[in-house]
Amino acid sequence: MNIGIAILLVVIALTIGLVVGVFATKFLVEKKQSLSQESLQKAILNAQNVAKEAMLSAKEQIQRDREKFDRSVNEQKNELKNEKDLIRQEKLNIKQKEDALDKRQDSISQKNEKLEQLKIQLVEKESEIALKELDVGNAHQKMLETIEKAANMTRNDAKQQLILAMEEDAKRESVKIIRDLQQQVQDVADVKAREIIASTIQRCGVEYASELSISTVVLPNDEMKGRIIGREGRNIRALEQATGIDFVVDDTPEAIVLSGFDPVRREIARLTLEKLISDGRIHPTKIEETVEKMKREVDTKIKQAGEAAVYELGIFGMHPEIVKTLGRLKYRTSYGQNQLTHSIEVARFAGQIAAELGADINVAKRGALLHDLGKAIDYEVEGTHTQIGVDLARKHKESEAVIHCIEAHHFDIEMETVEAVIVQIADALSGSRPGARRESFGNYVQRLENLERIASSYKGVEKCFAVQAGREVRIIVKPDEVDDTAAMFLAKDVAKQIESEMQYPGHIKVNVIRELRMTEYAK
Repeated sequence: MNIGIAILLVVIALTIGLVVGVFATKFLVEKKQSLSQESLQKAILNAQNVAKEAMLSAKEQIQRDREKFDRSVNEQKNELKNEKDLIRQEKLNIKQKEDALDKRQDSISQKNEKLEQLKIQLVEKESEIALKELDVGNAHQKMLETIEKAANMTRNDAKQQLILAMEEDAKRESVKIIRDLQQQVQDVADVKAREIIASTIQRCGVEYASELSISTVVLPNDEMKGRIIGREGRNIRALEQATGIDFVVDDTPEAIVLSGFDPVRREIARLTLEKLISDGRIHPTKIEETVEKMKREVDTKIKQAGEAAVYELGIFGMHPEIVKTLGRLKYRTSYGQNQLTHSIEVARFAGQIAAELGADINVAKRGALLHDLGKAIDYEVEGTHTQIGVDLARKHKESEAVIHCIEAHHFDIEMETVEAVIVQIADALSGSRPGARRESFGNYVQRLENLERIASSYKGVEKCFAVQAGREVRIIVKPDEVDDTAAMFLAKDVAKQIESEMQYPGHIKVNVIRELRMTEYAK
């Protein structure tokens, strides 16, 4: 194909040369021999030279194309030869694989024949085993029938008695293991708990003042009652309207009782009345001025009480609003226990316990100090004091660890940190220690009756007594009806029922007593 192109180029070059010569000749003729004969010869000679150069270039191109074509042909021949060699090698490999496959097929055929022989032998063995099993089953059945006749008991009855005996043994063994483990844990826990609690209480001494929902103001004389009441009761009405507290003027000599649920308002009313009595001027205008003045004074005392509490405990960086709200607990009581003093004591307990256990002291103290924060405003905001405290702490950017201590101290959520457990323990320790709180005699008697009622409701109980001011219930059981295992389960059941049905501070110990007395007479 390249040779044809070269020839074509040569022909085109010759044609061009001839055309150029013809046109040049014609041009010369048309010029009417304006050029000389010498110029015409030069033009013809130039045209011939161009034609010769074109011819030589075409021949050179034809030679180069021919050499390239020869090289291409040789390369294709070599590639074809290599492909033939590869095909020949592939055929040889296929032949070898076919031979190997034939040999493997022969080996598989031999193994199949052996497998068929083994299957036949296996079927024969299975038949023999089935016959032997039938013989053994018949013999076993005859043996069981003989044993049942000798023991006068069916197989199911014997199995049931064996299961019952095994269950009883398992129960006794489990009770023994549980008792040993409980004793080991109790020995270690009691020693460590005593050390921590004793160390904590020794380092913290707090005095408690008995406070109720009423306040009493002592008068210099009974004549002052009339001045406080005023003409047609206008003074006492102004006092009640300005303070929001009830002023009870009765037959109590030289005293007026202030009654109100809000302790801050009650304190403002008390200070107002004392200020008016010392001043001597009692009229509606003076009452309003004094109430406003006492509000500012109480507000200052609240702020100072909160600041003193955090300073005393070495807690820093607390939001001013939280500190001020904390100070309101100074005028809040629970079961006769001052809430601010209680919170400070709980924080001290928590700090000491956290130090003993290697927990975060700062988180434990902050969580303990703020655990009852919601009680400062629970008469103003709806919700439990726990949730109110959590919302207030979260609003003022307290850490989540401290908020968790507040939220979990009454088991509203599951405790996830050791500091939360410490706060709960410190709260229970502060509230349940002797003399910390006061409850009415009726509630005390009711709790003792409920303890004895729950204990007496169980089968096998002979007597029960609530002792230790309701912190322990002793149950005496009938030894012929309640064994050691049942006594252990009885104690657990009574404790669970007490937890579900009763509310009480601290812990109640359930003590089950089983005494077996053997008596014989010598005749």
